[in-house]
Amino acid sequence: MLDQGAPPHHRPSAAPASPGVAARLMRRKPVEHLVAEGGHGEGGQLRRSLGLWQLTMISIGATLGTGIFVVLGDAVPKAGPAVTLAFVIAGLTALFSALSYAELAGSIPVAGSSYSYAYATMGELVAWVCGWCLVLEYGVSVAAVAVGWGEYLNELLDGTIGVTIPAALSSAPGEGGVINLPALVVVLLAMVLLLGGARESARANTIMVCVKIAALVLFCAIGVMGFKSGNYADFMPLGITGVSAAGATLFFSYIGFDAASTAGEEAKDPKRDLPRAIMLSLIIVTALYVLVAAVAVGAWNWKKFDGSEAALAGIMNDVSGQTFWGTLLALGAVISIASVVLTVLYGQTRILFAMARDGLVPKALGRIHPKTGAPRLNTVIVSLFCGALAALIPLGKLVDATSIGTLFAFGLVNIAVIVLRVRRPELERAFRVPFGPVLPVLGFLFCAYNMFSLDTVTWVVFGCWMAAGLVFYFLYGYRRSRLAADDALAATAEK
Repeated sequence: MLDQGAPPHHRPSAAPASPGVAARLMRRKPVEHLVAEGGHGEGGQLRRSLGLWQLTMISIGATLGTGIFVVLGDAVPKAGPAVTLAFVIAGLTALFSALSYAELAGSIPVAGSSYSYAYATMGELVAWVCGWCLVLEYGVSVAAVAVGWGEYLNELLDGTIGVTIPAALSSAPGEGGVINLPALVVVLLAMVLLLGGARESARANTIMVCVKIAALVLFCAIGVMGFKSGNYADFMPLGITGVSAAGATLFFSYIGFDAASTAGEEAKDPKRDLPRAIMLSLIIVTALYVLVAAVAVGAWNWKKFDGSEAALAGIMNDVSGQTFWGTLLALGAVISIASVVLTVLYGQTRILFAMARDGLVPKALGRIHPKTGAPRLNTVIVSLFCGALAALIPLGKLVDATSIGTLFAFGLVNIAVIVLRVRRPELERAFRVPFGPVLPVLGFLFCAYNMFSLDTVTWVVFGCWMAAGLVFYFLYGYRRSRLAADDALAATAEK
């Protein structure tokens, strides 16, 4: 018992009060700590080997692909010829978020992307929610892209050797098949490339990006010859509601631009090159998307797109009157969609790497292989998980689940820009979003609008996913996070 009559300097000091639950959930990771530990993992370090060119190619590689080669067939029946407007709406939504990404990537150049930005600005719980959304975004996106790859592979096989992979082995169980084997194979091939290290993967991706751009330019050159102005006569047959629904689906086409931000710890000059790579890639991709969509709808009546998974190849066959050009486009699509699988899978592994370093997921996911500088176990586990999704889940379900996870994460990034400006106005910023908080606010509102354009089933899936994530956090990450350990050590030291 304390001696109440003892002089104050002789009384034992009271133990510091441990922070309450709310305070622990809101604990933030200082920007300086995030930057200082960049590249460091369990047993090794990521290698800084990527310049502006490679970062831009990673961003284009993760963005330009399935959205135009496959998802176009799902979006046109919703919007009609106004699908071009839907691409613009989705592109504007992406642009506002890209500006926010560019500012944060130049200020906090780390591997965790929006997860790390949220950790520095809004606290651990919000960071976890954001990271969990990114797991949904990237993981499910890999699976969706892989499904699209299998469809174009069948188109290529049919045009070259006259055979296709049987439906039982090329479709998910919900679509009349047993397993989507091509989708699983392309994920495993991307895994092999990633295990070789970031530099080697970037080289392979650059080649594939050049092929995909050439394939889309070729499509426009041939497709425009079949252009019929009458196909635009009824521009918005399903009204603005249809355009909004198509825009929400097509936002899936833009999710890859943030992949460059996940390379923050492997970039040579991240503060300079990350903002440039993000903005440059988005400009190139948006221009190509709108151009290709305009040519496609001009060549085909919009009702013909319904149920067409390889619409661009079909248009080229119809316009040219021969299968050669459609087959050639299918070859370009097979190569280019594979690059999306590669780069999005890369982004997923780096986000989990950052979360593992913070102790919110098992530390084994942050272990670096000493020879390749890649998180090997992380890459294998993520690849097998994404491969299983690709092999067993239909494309449509994957696309909408990806979109809602992406929109949620992007909305948080727009908020993070505003919060960081208020809390750390003195922080060095290689790029600043123009017009103060106006554009980040618009970015958040656009994301919210597109989220509420998605159907009820997608929201139910999203709610279940978030509930599962919160259970995992409170059972594991809440007590094992490095910030929790640091707080415990500090409290012990003060006693």
